[in-house]
Amino acid sequence: MRMNAEEVKSKQPKIKVDRVSKIFGRDPKRGIKMLEQGIGKEEIMKKTRLAVGVNNASFEVAEGEMLVVMGLSGSGKSTLLRCLNRLIEPTAGHVYVDGVDVTALSDAELRRLRQKKFGMVFQRFALLPHRTVQQNTEFGLEIQGMDAAQRAEKARSSLKLVGLEGWEDSYPEQLSGGMQQRVGLARALAVDPDVLFMDEAFSALDPLIRREMQDELLALQSRVHKTILFITHDLDEALKLGDRIIIMKDGSIVQNGTPEDILTNPATEYVEKFVEDVNLAKVLTARTVMHKASTVTFPKDGPKTALHKMKEVGISSILVVDRDRRLLGRVSADDASRLAKQNETSLESIILRDVTTVRPETPINEIFAEQEFPVAVTDEEERLQGLIVRGSLLAALAEGRLSS
Repeated sequence: MRMNAEEVKSKQPKIKVDRVSKIFGRDPKRGIKMLEQGIGKEEIMKKTRLAVGVNNASFEVAEGEMLVVMGLSGSGKSTLLRCLNRLIEPTAGHVYVDGVDVTALSDAELRRLRQKKFGMVFQRFALLPHRTVQQNTEFGLEIQGMDAAQRAEKARSSLKLVGLEGWEDSYPEQLSGGMQQRVGLARALAVDPDVLFMDEAFSALDPLIRREMQDELLALQSRVHKTILFITHDLDEALKLGDRIIIMKDGSIVQNGTPEDILTNPATEYVEKFVEDVNLAKVLTARTVMHKASTVTFPKDGPKTALHKMKEVGISSILVVDRDRRLLGRVSADDASRLAKQNETSLESIILRDVTTVRPETPINEIFAEQEFPVAVTDEEERLQGLIVRGSLLAALAEGRLSS
């Protein structure tokens, strides 16, 4: 399940990137000084033959968050990822993982960190053709020096996690592209990393398998809750997977926000053009258009109190919740009026359980399909979060925020 903005803010950062820059070429510090003076990437290349890969990137990643970094080819997204685990040495700045400055580690310390903390899944599957699926999955554990029995058990568990149980003795050439990528994912998960780096991991797959792998990753993340940095050039993929999205251009971060932030409040003309053809109704969620359900009633209130509350705000039915705001159902004005005439003091006998409910992350196009309004928005414990009326959806359409 996607983390919302409040959940991200409440968690301690697993990764902190502080003003990281990468310049390729001789004497790259010259390029850093030029960047500090506000000179652009193209002019630096023209004057010095230095290539700006990443320009002053700063952001944090919460534990358990899936952060997607996206941009066109040459935007710096893959270079940035490789700076985080020092496959590429940053020219300037710092990267902290659990408070440890990765940029200050010795080679030996860095190797240990990579072995214990990081897993990586590449665009090309990078499987060893002469090894079986089981042996490929064990590879990282073998490098760590783990004994054969233990690493075999961990590899089998990892393969089961990605749906490849029973394929342990097969070779890569016997697998489809999607299955090969699952082996790559299983290999990364086998070492039980805190952080998973995925660099264009699904880009080499055909569209159908790619969508299936995206769904598999989301389902997997709901079980393992890893901190994931996912690199892509595909906006639809970023919107589907990301708790947050960073968009890069010419080595710089041009926007950092939730999918809904990116779509509804593009920070620059570049981002606006990126998202202009997106059907927002498929991406924006119930949280976007719901209203706070400020008028509710409780079973103890009785029919007269319920009628009074409905009259105050001009509604013909009202939601019923318990003391923890768990949704119990709804009560109509007609039923409450009938009960009041009978001098009944409890609403229990007239609570209707047929309230349509959705989760806050439900895409809006699914809500349009509902026949009954209002629609209650509830969390996983059925606590009432808000209310959606058809008018709020139509108003969003009229404002041009959605495209049905």
